[in-house]
Amino acid sequence: MNATTLPRLAFVAASGTGKTTLLEQLIPLLGAHGLRLAIVKHTHHDFDMDSPGKDSYRLRAAGAGQVLLASRRRWALLTEHAELQAEPRLDELLTALDATRTDLVLVEGFKHERLPKIELYRAALGSPLLCSHDKQIIALACDAAPDPRPALPLLDLNDPPAVAQFIYQRFTQGALFA
Repeated sequence: MNATTLPRLAFVAASGTGKTTLLEQLIPLLGAHGLRLAIVKHTHHDFDMDSPGKDSYRLRAAGAGQVLLASRRRWALLTEHAELQAEPRLDELLTALDATRTDLVLVEGFKHERLPKIELYRAALGSPLLCSHDKQIIALACDAAPDPRPALPLLDLNDPPAVAQFIYQRFTQGALFA
């Protein structure tokens, strides 16, 4: 299996709904089931994993298009894009993952991509439901059932073990292949 054919599941919602918080709780729960996870997170913001004064920052600032940081515990590849370009496609990013070390890719964001998704919904935020027009959404994790109630499995957003169990069951049934 290569990285672009790995099972994947996205978590989509309005900003501030708790996608990162839920993922942070799900990772150890799914890991306890023996799943080796990779995470791909989309951000709309400019970000930098490096800081001024560090050698790698200085080398990038000098014009290196790619800088690979490596130690015996981890490595990271920083790739610069001089010109503004379209948002990266998930399949393009997945090619950077090591498929031999991954069973399931959890994706934060990328709501316009075609892959199985769990939508997070908090009634107090008043955001419109994405599942009303996105047929890739397989469940709604919410703090209160919306009205009207969608014809999807409802998961308790405040019960990460139940959400993890739902994901694990879908994974073992082969239902998370995009």
